Amino acid sequence: MPEAFQRQGVLDHQHLDARIVESRGDAGIALCERRFRTKINLRGKPAEPFLDAVTAALGVTPPKTPNTTTTSGETTVLWLGPDEWLVVGPPGREDAIAASLRDALDGTHHAVTDVTEGRTVIGLAGPHARDMLMKGCPIDIHPREFAAGDCAQSTLAKATVILHQTSDEPTYDIYVERSFASYLWDWLEDAALEYGLAVVRG
Repeated sequence: MPEAFQRQGVLDHQHLDARIVESRGDAGIALCERRFRTKINLRGKPAEPFLDAVTAALGVTPPKTPNTTTTSGETTVLWLGPDEWLVVGPPGREDAIAASLRDALDGTHHAVTDVTEGRTVIGLAGPHARDMLMKGCPIDIHPREFAAGDCAQSTLAKATVILHQTSDEPTYDIYVERSFASYLWDWLEDAALEYGLAVVRG
């Protein structure tokens, strides 16, 4: 993890802080960057004692149902595959969470990898958020198929993303690799023009 004074948000060059509004008003789309969120890639067999150890370390059990998430407090675990999850937590907690997992999983077959700096999270909300995503995302995100608590690995405007719906509003977290983040932000801004756009706090 970089020293705090050296750390820069992936989208800092977009000068988003200068554009933040406290209320989105009539805008149909609200966008933000959720900077520095902890992101730990976790691999292991989805059975005892692995799941018990992870639950003890995180306070939340990794989901076994495909494309779902579990949350407790400020920690969320996203299902990425039969033996793979993404553990997401508050900024600055990556070292502590990774160490806690490694200690709890000692003696089991596992992999714990800090991937915090590899992606950023773009927050998307608003009454037209789903409409806008449908312009560039190939998966079915109709509410009958994709609802709060669901996640999926897919593409958005040809960028590889993890899409997590966090509320019924709908609100989404979009995990994007840092090399595609600026491109995707620009695409989202352009796609939001017809609905009205507000840049808000992450």
